[in-house]
Amino acid sequence: MISEDSLKKLRSAFNLNIYEVKVWVALLSKGVATAGELSDMSDVPRSRSYDVLESLEKKGFIIMKLGRPIRYLAVAPAEIIKRVKKTLKERSDQEIKSVENVQTTDVFSELNLLYKLGIEHIDPTSIAGSFKGRNNIYDHIITLFNQANKEICIATTSDGLGRKLEHMKNAFKKLNSNNIDIKIAASLKTEKAKEIAKELSAYATVKDLDLDARFVIIDGKDIVFMVNHEKDVHESAETGVWVNSSFFANAMKGMFMTSWNTKK
Repeated sequence: MISEDSLKKLRSAFNLNIYEVKVWVALLSKGVATAGELSDMSDVPRSRSYDVLESLEKKGFIIMKLGRPIRYLAVAPAEIIKRVKKTLKERSDQEIKSVENVQTTDVFSELNLLYKLGIEHIDPTSIAGSFKGRNNIYDHIITLFNQANKEICIATTSDGLGRKLEHMKNAFKKLNSNNIDIKIAASLKTEKAKEIAKELSAYATVKDLDLDARFVIIDGKDIVFMVNHEKDVHESAETGVWVNSSFFANAMKGMFMTSWNTKK
C-alpha cells in the first residue's frame, strides 16, 4: 500500500510505532474494517491488533463504529494534522510553563548560587568551549549578545548574512534598542546580500567587506569563531569555538577594525 520509506516518515511525523502506522495506513485505504481485516492487510499480529487499535483510538486517529462485529473508521488525514498540532502545542505550553515555574523555586536559587561560587574559582583566561551544530552555536552567540554592554563586531559571509537575519533579527532589535553598536562585515556582491544588508541596517552598520573569516566579538572580551568554511561542512557538523579572553578578543578586534576603517 505504501513504501517502507514513507512508513518511516509517517512514524517520525506522527510519533507512532511501526504497528500503529501500518494499521492506520491499512484503515485509510479500506475506510472501514474489522480488527481481523486490518491485521491481515497490515501484517500486524492479531494478538497485537486490538492494543494497536485502542492506542490509535485514544490518539484520535480512528473511530470505533458501533455495532457487531466491531468495525473501525478512518479519520481524515487533514483532521489528524489539526489534532496532532493541537496536542503538540498543549504539550509544549505545559513544558514551557513547567520550566518557567522552576525559576521561582528554592532549588533554582541554589543552582544559581552554585554556579556563581563555581565560576569564581575559574581563571577567566581559561574559560573556553566548543559547540557542535550551527543552531547550538547561534544559541550561544545570542546568549553572549544578552550580556553585551557596548559593542559587537561580526565577520561573516554573504550566505551567513542571511542566516544572521533569520536567526538573530530579534536579538539585533533588542541590542539596537539598548544602544549597542553593531558592526557587520560581509561580502555584498550579490543583490540578495545587498537586500539583506539594507534590512539589517536598521539595527547595525553593515559594510561590503570580505574578511574570509567567520567570527563574533562581544565587548572586546568574548569571541566565537567558526573553524571551517561554511561550504566545507554540513550545518549539523559545524564547529564553533568560544573563548572568554580580552587579550585574544581585542587582538582580533584590532584586525577587524583595521580593515573596517580602511573601507569607506
